[in-house]
Amino acid sequence: MEGKFELGPRDGRLLVRTGRSGLGRRAGHDLTIEATRWSAAVEARDPLEDSSVEVTVEVEGLEVREGTGGVKPLTDQDRAEIVKNLRKVLDVRRYPEIGFVSTAIAGDAVEGDLTIMGRVKPVRLAAALDGDRVRGGLTVDQTRWGIKPYSAFFGALRLADEVEIEFDVRLPG
Repeated sequence: MEGKFELGPRDGRLLVRTGRSGLGRRAGHDLTIEATRWSAAVEARDPLEDSSVEVTVEVEGLEVREGTGGVKPLTDQDRAEIVKNLRKVLDVRRYPEIGFVSTAIAGDAVEGDLTIMGRVKPVRLAAALDGDRVRGGLTVDQTRWGIKPYSAFFGALRLADEVEIEFDVRLPG
């Protein structure tokens, strides 16, 4: 499948999964956050190595979808507070977007530059083509981009440094 494609939320999901650490981790939740506003420009070529992808995620479009674990279920008020804190931690006013630009594509991996809060770092993400779908992901250490993982209760409850990013996207036929 060759050509240029513009993809977005109608074509699949881009999820962020967080975990907890600290003495108070039982009180918190492992979160699934969905990027509801994102776009991807894909240039598919033969051979695959000549392809490229560029992804932009609007930080304002990150929404809490699920919270598992914790002492009590996640409420709508909890979700709103988490989103508010997320936007504060990511400094959405100064850095409204998170970006990824590929630098190399191989059979099962994509290498590229991930930009978070204005900091650009190289990453390698797993990617697998299955029919008309591309699935994959990567693990991001927040501190690598200068992000201090969210904490509460005087640091007893902390977001784990590692955040899992996963995607499942349908390519146009």
